[in-house]
Amino acid sequence: MFDFWSINNIAFQLVGYPMSYVELIGTILNLWSVWLISKQKMLTWPVGIVGSILFLVLFYQIRLYADMLEQIYYVIVNIYGWWRWLTPLQDTGKILTTRYSSQQQIIFYVAVTIAGSFAMGALMSRIHLLFPALFAEAASFPYLDSFTTIMSFTAMWLMAQKKIESWYYWIVVNIIGIGLYYAKGVKFISLLYAVFLLMAINGLCSWIKMAKTNKP
Repeated sequence: MFDFWSINNIAFQLVGYPMSYVELIGTILNLWSVWLISKQKMLTWPVGIVGSILFLVLFYQIRLYADMLEQIYYVIVNIYGWWRWLTPLQDTGKILTTRYSSQQQIIFYVAVTIAGSFAMGALMSRIHLLFPALFAEAASFPYLDSFTTIMSFTAMWLMAQKKIESWYYWIVVNIIGIGLYYAKGVKFISLLYAVFLLMAINGLCSWIKMAKTNKP
């Protein structure tokens, strides 16, 4: 019986690497979503929701539990970002424009990222003991995985607010992700993160240019 959601159902072999249907389609949708958001296209949000659901299933099966929980967050923030980009600001009545956060806000985000990474890492390193029915095996790279997860949480929130520094976060996440997913044997996702890295650099340049255009 065909099971679309299983990583054991292979769409094709790519240079000896077995590409599952869930990984293939999730990859395509997430790439498309990043390109769309770099261009500030509203379609990025529904595409991102579906891509996140597919990656949630994938990460659960390869025991990257922090990344799995990250996808749940992505679904929620994609819904919020969809609403936020469509809704005029109450104080000005205008739609969001690209801009940087204040220095105080940036310091706050960095502090939250560091504290959250240690807290989540401690949880992920013991989650198989706390919830053995759900997580039969110990998490892989719990602290490193948690660090990229918390950074991604912050970046996604900032992106929903059209804050330019979100792209700096994504650049760091993608650099770490390239090595992490290669080590876990999902080499296609490692390659995907290399593409994400290039797209994040392009998105950063694009948003900086848009911010200059939006200045009065």
